[in-house]
Amino acid sequence: MKLKIVQVGDPVLRQPAREMGPREIVSKEIQRLIADMRETMRDAPGVGLAAPQVGLPIQLAVIEDREENLKEVSPEILVERERQAVAFHTIINPKLTEISGTPAEFFEGCLSIAGLTAIVPRARSVRVECLDETGRPKVIEASGWYARILQHEIDHLAGRLYVDRMQTRTLTGLETFNRFWKGKSISEIQATLGVAEP
Repeated sequence: MKLKIVQVGDPVLRQPAREMGPREIVSKEIQRLIADMRETMRDAPGVGLAAPQVGLPIQLAVIEDREENLKEVSPEILVERERQAVAFHTIINPKLTEISGTPAEFFEGCLSIAGLTAIVPRARSVRVECLDETGRPKVIEASGWYARILQHEIDHLAGRLYVDRMQTRTLTGLETFNRFWKGKSISEIQATLGVAEP
């Protein structure tokens, strides 16, 4: 079942989500929620969706960057973003550790902030300790675009949005982004907009 994605301004997006216990994770309700979130994310379309985005303040997110998503992106951009396909999976009660001290800067959007995008600095590589959809512990080490997706979704579970981290001068509508900035390098865009690199 497709779920409604709540938009910025809804209080659920600004409160820390609660952790879930093993019994709750394997319950029929949570397993159904995971399936519904997967359908909702794919339909949007998006590469991640956190439970607060569908109105539930629990520490659960689904992630998937399908091969078909990559077909629309130029090879140069895929290399620049270090972007590869990521199989569908669930993260529950995640704890994130930044591995790389050098930030990566790219445009980021959010299904809960419809129609806008901005450059957001993020750690290039991260380690995430979490539980999977069966309640088993797992460790994810990720870099590039996958690391960005993990950080974005884990921010949602802490009540943060990308606008809290963005370079404010780069905030733009998607139509304007496609008109002026799509296909240009991040350094070129920052220079045009007068954004100092970190």
